[in-house]
Amino acid sequence: MKKLIIIALAFIGLQATAQRKEGGPRNHDRGEKMMNLTANEMATLQTKKMTLALDLDEGQQNKIYTINLDNATKRKAMMEERKAKKEAGTAEKPTKEERLKMMNDMLDHKIAEKAKMKKILNDEQYTKWVQSLEKRDKNKRGNKGDSKKGKNHKRD
Repeated sequence: MKKLIIIALAFIGLQATAQRKEGGPRNHDRGEKMMNLTANEMATLQTKKMTLALDLDEGQQNKIYTINLDNATKRKAMMEERKAKKEAGTAEKPTKEERLKMMNDMLDHKIAEKAKMKKILNDEQYTKWVQSLEKRDKNKRGNKGDSKKGKNHKRD
């Protein structure tokens, strides 16, 4: 009888862990909600979050808002383009050259954004902002599903 109960509990535990998804529907819902926001709303939200985190003054808020608005407008256009291609059925994986160009463009954009932020923020705020970027990038890499990375990885 004990063996039967242990086996039943093992199956229930196995079933529960098999159904769990890392980041699953929660992240999908967030993307859907962001799609419904305008570029202006996205920029406003991001600027307010940065104001809370970095204690920005009014002038800094205005300058950062313009940067966030520009980024949100570009991001929104790219999302719409991807969505249109997907619905039209013409979405294809980019070639190696296209991927390389996209990565170079993205890195150039990040470098330019970092330089702009360095001009706007003071040293303490800039350090906090860079740390938040590093933390966000680390969290993104940890959620890729790589078994060697992430929260549960133990070093020998």
